[in-house]
Amino acid sequence: MEDFDLPFFQRLVIQLWALLLGLITRLTDALLLLWRPRLLRPYFGIWLAERLHSPYRARRTFEVVRALKATGQRFRELIYGETPLMTALLAFRRAGVGPGCRLVDLGAGRGRVLIAARWLGAEARGVELLADHVASVEKWLRPAGITLVEGDATRADLSDATHVFTNWLALTPETKARLVERFRDCRPGTRFITVTRPIEAEGFLVRSRHRMLFTWGFELVWIHEYQPGSAARASI
Repeated sequence: MEDFDLPFFQRLVIQLWALLLGLITRLTDALLLLWRPRLLRPYFGIWLAERLHSPYRARRTFEVVRALKATGQRFRELIYGETPLMTALLAFRRAGVGPGCRLVDLGAGRGRVLIAARWLGAEARGVELLADHVASVEKWLRPAGITLVEGDATRADLSDATHVFTNWLALTPETKARLVERFRDCRPGTRFITVTRPIEAEGFLVRSRHRMLFTWGFELVWIHEYQPGSAARASI
């Protein structure tokens, strides 16, 4: 908040609102996980890692700078709010995620979204640029059948994915364009879930949109289906 020139009381209201949303989403996450107790351990492992090092304050280390230069991304693309388990479950259900599906999260952070995919019985794989995030939680996620690897989302292998999730919120137009080219390697019928904005490119049909709660407030979630040769968007 120090980066924004806001009056004291306005900053205070925003911080209190963020705190309230954080408490609400953590509570709903915990209640949902009571139905899948085997996922409680990885979830609390992620929570512990977040307490030790905030996901919203990535360190500008030599490794991070090197990764950014290699991928062409900007530092601000690495830091954004998280997707609560409840929101991910609702979005994934709308997108048809379930047993027999394989979901890939691009820019997975510490893998909170991947737990939602496992909750629904799908295979879950995440790709995250920050090595610190992967190292801090990989040991917690692996026993739950979740794979989290360090890598560049724009070069990820998506050939076996049935569903792809990407936050889309903080990405620059250049990064989005590179991702779209990677998406074209997917099989026809692959579903894509994005936050805030749809994929505005030929072949990605918007099937539905939904207003959902995130750790910073409400945003639109867009569900697309890849159909090469089709119009960019379908009417909703």
